[in-house]
Amino acid sequence: MVAKDRSVRLIARLDVKGENLIKGVHLEGLRVIGDPQQYARRYYEQGADELIYMDIVASLYGRSNLMEIVRRTAHDVFVPLTVGGGIRSIEDVSNLLRAGADKVAINTAAVHRPELISEVAQKFGSQCMVLSIEAKRHGNNHWEIYTDCGREKSGLDAIEWVKRGIGLGAGEVLLTSIDQEGTRKGFDLELLKAVSEVSTIPVIMSGGYGEPQHLRDVIADGADAVAFADALHYDRTELAALRNIAAGMNVKVRMA
Repeated sequence: MVAKDRSVRLIARLDVKGENLIKGVHLEGLRVIGDPQQYARRYYEQGADELIYMDIVASLYGRSNLMEIVRRTAHDVFVPLTVGGGIRSIEDVSNLLRAGADKVAINTAAVHRPELISEVAQKFGSQCMVLSIEAKRHGNNHWEIYTDCGREKSGLDAIEWVKRGIGLGAGEVLLTSIDQEGTRKGFDLELLKAVSEVSTIPVIMSGGYGEPQHLRDVIADGADAVAFADALHYDRTELAALRNIAAGMNVKVRMA
């Protein structure tokens, strides 16, 4: 039974390639959906608690195209905005925050240079530093961290990396299951449980929503926030319906 005083955030995730909102399966086979700014405004108007923008090719090409998209979105959207992809330095973080981001999500650069986590947390506060994790299952109760939008193995154990990231100052974890992402088959609940057991900071679960029971399961297993992409982009559900599911579990949700 979920405690009545729990609250869960419902987040719209928008993966971006160039100027386009895109969606794939297992972070591959990307399809163009449309204009990310239009979708961001739609989800804001539907009552999303937060938005996440991820430039999914920025780490591959050594650049990010999100700056102008974030700047335009910030004029129309007034909920917290987390931005990730291609962030490598304090200067990158400063530029995104000036453009209108509230938090930054870092994966590849943090794996390559973990000190960046502490640098961001110390300069902008831990609440600004989101540790973005793309994890893939390798055997029972073991998940490996992948970088570069799920393309490159890191050799790092996901659970150990979460503990280290928290120690370095991360204020939140964005946990994406590569195995489940885009499949509509449900979240990796075992991964969520394993991370939640060692995490002292909020965990956003991403990757796999397909039906109402999946949201019930991920909330019951302890997610502090849940990110949705495919289900929203393809109009298979709306945030109001998701909010009603959470409210039906006696979970506190912000009423739109």
